[in-house]
Amino acid sequence: MNVYTGLDVLVKDKTLQKKFNGNVALLCHNGSIDHTYTHAAIRFKEMFGSKFIKLFGPQHGFSTDVQDNMVETDHVIHPYFGIPVYSLYSETRIPTDEMLTEIDHFFVDLQDVGCRIYTYIYTLTLLLEKCSNKDIQVVVLDRPNPINGIDMEGNLVEPEFESFVGLHPLPIRYAMTIGEVALMHQKLWVKEKTKLEVIKMQHWKREMYYEDTGLPWFLPSPNLARSESTITFPATVFFEGTLLSEGRGTSQPLEIVGHPKIEPFSFYMDYLVPRIKSSKLEGFVLRPITFLPTFQKHGNTVCGGVQIHVTNKALFKPWRVGQFIMRELYHFLGDDFKWKTPPYEYNYTQNPIDIINGTDKLRHWIEHNESVEALDSLENLDEYKRAFNSIKVY
Repeated sequence: MNVYTGLDVLVKDKTLQKKFNGNVALLCHNGSIDHTYTHAAIRFKEMFGSKFIKLFGPQHGFSTDVQDNMVETDHVIHPYFGIPVYSLYSETRIPTDEMLTEIDHFFVDLQDVGCRIYTYIYTLTLLLEKCSNKDIQVVVLDRPNPINGIDMEGNLVEPEFESFVGLHPLPIRYAMTIGEVALMHQKLWVKEKTKLEVIKMQHWKREMYYEDTGLPWFLPSPNLARSESTITFPATVFFEGTLLSEGRGTSQPLEIVGHPKIEPFSFYMDYLVPRIKSSKLEGFVLRPITFLPTFQKHGNTVCGGVQIHVTNKALFKPWRVGQFIMRELYHFLGDDFKWKTPPYEYNYTQNPIDIINGTDKLRHWIEHNESVEALDSLENLDEYKRAFNSIKVY
């Protein structure tokens, strides 16, 4: 049975629509599509007419056409809808008082990827905090966690490393929907509550990956054109903290990793294969490849590296696999391996890799060439699991 998103539920329920009788705003992006392939903004115009007064976009923009971190989007008047489109990845990541004027119901319809480093959950929680002292209802139209709602993995963010890619004590894979993140935020992380409603999905099961939902996939950010890429994303996104390519500027972004100084077959056959065997990591195959990024890191320079192919999603542990590959590349490349230098996501002082990891302990683990088993001591999820069990709604 196909899943219906929160948007689908709202569109087909005329009685539910009538609950929202004031002015309406919508935070959405390219992936905000219903099961008929119709964009949420079109549906909102149909449902609310002249009461639909403002649009908002997250990082990468309402149109989801802007690459990379710290590349901002302008505010515009939409040429078709004739209403303002405010960017929440601009001179501000928090909506201003002026942006929020005349809004009674602020809807959020964002496809998330289930990884802590993806920023849309923080755009949502900053909105919730801003609306805590205002007479504005925030309504989250829930969507699937594309990498399932059961599997958790990775360390929690340490307070001194909080950032726009890690504002809350979440693991890398947190197993919640975006609506559940909003509920956890309101229950555990704030003193002043916001008027929040989550419109739940129908037929979604926690064990589902995106391909199990029957829903069409539309990229929620420019480098996630395939839902399959969300499975490798929690392994490859860490390479944003290095000067290695994570495949941006290719047709396989966030599934491949490489560098111009790597000859892929010797790196794979002679160096990686024995180390993969001893790591005891399972559920994936690494394939040696050559690729040419057309922009971003090493643009127009041939790189050698590997592509991650997930062969068993139940056994694949992306956080561990990503840290493993990073460790091996660090020691294989030697002086040619470089950590990215600040700034990263508006942090101008701390190492980007530490911001992405939410700790400096993983960088030390890599540099000291520690064992994969040593990662277990960085992954204490007992308290998080208790919090998760207290809020999950599916």
